[in-house]
Amino acid sequence: MKKDIHPDYHFIKVVMTDGTEYITRSTWGKEGDVLHLEIDPKSHSAWTGGQQALVDRGGRVSRFKEKFGFLMGEK
Repeated sequence: MKKDIHPDYHFIKVVMTDGTEYITRSTWGKEGDVLHLEIDPKSHSAWTGGQQALVDRGGRVSRFKEKFGFLMGEK
């Protein structure tokens, strides 16, 4: 195995948005650093099942629906 090609894995503390924390191994930062998450599975709608909001900037969505709406049963 080649020397000095693998990243340095060390222990860091990860703090979730609700304040819970855990220790894991990572290549991020230095040994003992603390990583504060702004988005995590407890707060992000992709994991919590929140409703997705579709923002139509510049009419792109409406133009798409006009062109391909027949595929979705729309007229």
